[in-house]
Amino acid sequence: MAFGKGRANKRSSSTSYASTITMVVFVALCVIGVWMLSSNSIIPPQISQATTRAVISETERSDSSNGNDEPEPTRQEPDEHPTYEDNPGKLPDDAIKSEYEQQKLAKEKSEKMSSKARDEGGRETQNQETQQENEKIPEEKEKDNVIESKSDEGQVKNVVKEFEKEQKEQRDEDSGAQSGNNKGTQEQEQEQGQGKESQDVEQGKKDQDSNAEVTYTDKTKEEQPMEVEQSSTSESSKNEENGQQQQEDQNSGKEENNNEENEKEQKSIKDENGPQEEHNTTEEESGSKEEQNTTKEENVELQQQEEPKDEKRQESSEASGFGSGIPKESSESQKTWKSQATESKDEKQRQTSESNTVESVMVGKAWELCNETAGYDYIPCLDNEAAIKKLTSRRHFEHRERHCPEDPPTCLVPLPEGYKESIKWPESRDKIWYHNVPHTKLAEVKGHQNWVKVTGEFLTFPGGGTQFIHGALHYIDFLQQALKNIAWGKRTRVVLDVGCGVASFGGFLFERDVIAMSLAPKDEHEAQVQFALERKIPAISAVMGSKRLPFPGRVFDLIHCARCRVPWHNEGGMLLLELNRMLRPGGYFVWSATPVYQKLEEDVQIWKEMSALTKSMCWELVTINKDKLNGIGAAIYQKPTTNECYEKRKRNRPPMCKNNDDANAAWYVPLQACMHKVPTNVVERGSKWPVNWPRRLQTPPYWLNSSQMGIYGKPAPRDFTTDYEHWKHVVSKVYMNEIGISWSNVRNVMDMRAVYGGFAAALRDLQVWVMNVVNINSPDTLPIIYERGLFGIYHDWCESFSTYPRSYDLLHADHLFSKLRPRCNLVPVLAEVDRIVRPGGKLIVRDEANVIREIENMLKSLHWDVHLTFSKHQEGILSAQKGYWRPDTAL
Repeated sequence: MAFGKGRANKRSSSTSYASTITMVVFVALCVIGVWMLSSNSIIPPQISQATTRAVISETERSDSSNGNDEPEPTRQEPDEHPTYEDNPGKLPDDAIKSEYEQQKLAKEKSEKMSSKARDEGGRETQNQETQQENEKIPEEKEKDNVIESKSDEGQVKNVVKEFEKEQKEQRDEDSGAQSGNNKGTQEQEQEQGQGKESQDVEQGKKDQDSNAEVTYTDKTKEEQPMEVEQSSTSESSKNEENGQQQQEDQNSGKEENNNEENEKEQKSIKDENGPQEEHNTTEEESGSKEEQNTTKEENVELQQQEEPKDEKRQESSEASGFGSGIPKESSESQKTWKSQATESKDEKQRQTSESNTVESVMVGKAWELCNETAGYDYIPCLDNEAAIKKLTSRRHFEHRERHCPEDPPTCLVPLPEGYKESIKWPESRDKIWYHNVPHTKLAEVKGHQNWVKVTGEFLTFPGGGTQFIHGALHYIDFLQQALKNIAWGKRTRVVLDVGCGVASFGGFLFERDVIAMSLAPKDEHEAQVQFALERKIPAISAVMGSKRLPFPGRVFDLIHCARCRVPWHNEGGMLLLELNRMLRPGGYFVWSATPVYQKLEEDVQIWKEMSALTKSMCWELVTINKDKLNGIGAAIYQKPTTNECYEKRKRNRPPMCKNNDDANAAWYVPLQACMHKVPTNVVERGSKWPVNWPRRLQTPPYWLNSSQMGIYGKPAPRDFTTDYEHWKHVVSKVYMNEIGISWSNVRNVMDMRAVYGGFAAALRDLQVWVMNVVNINSPDTLPIIYERGLFGIYHDWCESFSTYPRSYDLLHADHLFSKLRPRCNLVPVLAEVDRIVRPGGKLIVRDEANVIREIENMLKSLHWDVHLTFSKHQEGILSAQKGYWRPDTAL
């Protein structure tokens, strides 16, 4: 606080003041000279902070030329503190300092280092401190952020700016909600007239937030990354605060000018408050302590935000484009949500020898090509010849089911000779490159039914099928006319197409705003599912055999079978009862097959048995219509919406499932010839039909209630909405423009670890479809994904996925690999990623920073082009693109 002075005393005061300054400077220089002569080594001269402030105040800083400004040790030690002047255009905006700020930071650090040297004996202590700082660098590098970009520099800069902006805003918001004591202290200071000090503290916090843990690497110029260390930035910010306060007190006339007394005060305050704060006057002591306590509280909050299980950390990242993304799963929510692993009664038990700290990077082993009979079509869990040979029966198509190798393969699938970049959608629906799927058998067998034909260097698809030779679109409209209540794209949104062939039915349903999960086995109809995926139509390789399909119960709006060659009526209707499990109450089953419209003896017998079975299941035969153009007919059945029919049956055949039989259990669960009751509670899933599409996409399901804790610890409906808003923000602000992905080349997308399906929902306006994969050890949220009009599948990424090689344009993995590490080695998982993705396809990984580095190293060993890596607060993101490289050697 400044003291007023009379005008009459102004001149005399100024003269006395100048004399005092001159005396202090002279004494200080004498002391310095004596100290330098007695020192064993030359150390940059220092002047006390009190003297420095006096000189700066008198000469207005710009004319200062004393020894305090000359040494700049940070510029002479590039290995410890790399400079950024050579390449400022590639730095984040907040990392580019002005010359004045750089000098100021260097000056403050020089004062601190020299002061320590005087107190502890000179250069030896200084060397020890420098050595200790150098030893800390590898540890700090573990926490540092890495941006390595080969894409457009402007895009990377925008990524950093967007991330910094969002992280700072959300962190400030979270701090305001959870640190009431800190706020209260600041409000008290403002009430007591200390507004300036509060502004300094806040400015220091902003500087710390904007600069903490940022590292930028220019691969074209140097190998070692440039680093801005959080600790040095934090100390510099604090020193700036102290310097401003000290200047104010000097100008107010309350500064102690005696150098010896000033040093004693510094030592006493340093002993009391710790080495992080240096204070120079008794007048400042109380205010500085308050600032130090505030800073410590902020540091504690930042440390808590870095803890993976901390709720503050979760809230802070919720709206961020980068970082951890959506908050980590709440440990409490795990108690209220079942996983597919616990639901499935006969799940495959897996044991791994890897510990939590297993290092997954391949050591001393190079990638090799797979040497399998399937060649470039190799699907590890469907082409396990050794396991298939050991089967005792193939009666229920066990040989078409999953039989995964005990040791997941780490080999790479070769490319077909002449492979080209796949044709873009929607042209791909009509034609694909022959050399990408070089199979002609299906064209020879089904060409007359307009399935597929060979036309020069292309395979063409006229859009026909066994039941719709004249085109799938006409057939789709025929079904709509047969039953108006189907209401494609409104009431009916999610369809299962069993025995899909080349998936033309599902391919043309996109024009009615309907998505179809097309399903067919890997059988004698050579590569039919691979044709579908190359055409950019969703499909999986699976068979209705002895086990449940990997989907929840009561999720499909409509199930379709057009000459699908499935014996629905056999063995008590076992397979039809599996459809009943998956079909939503009130949903439709469309059966377009010869028993519906032909009068051959075999067909008549099948129709008779099918009619008796559907009646005993309480399915209502809504209509039978004939399509004159295609010369076929279709029967449409509807599943009941109540249990009234079940209760009135004279014979309990097929029987009702036991109460403890979970309809959602589907991972390696044997089929059962029973029916599950229709839910009767109005708040239970399946008791009502979802709202019409597209409103159901963003509407929390009616059966999610606020008393239930969501995956991220909030009430379930709010969790759902928060997840959706988060992914809309990430997709629009980051994924669309900032990570080097050309979305015009993306059609087949997989979310490898979906939760509520928010990522897929955020992509709705693009010409893409998303396969949402819910891991068997994660909370079972797949029914929610279906409820909102999307689709997905259960899977364990410790095993191979049931799809052909080169199936997907983009894979998205949000905190997948860190959750897999305790259970399985990441090398086979990355080999599976390489198998699934097309050459030219992309991978986006969001995970812990150490996992990001591990994935990056493995991708580089696979010769993937890593476009971008960025990490902060122990979380990171990676964007990479697969090339055409294949190893020269085979296993």
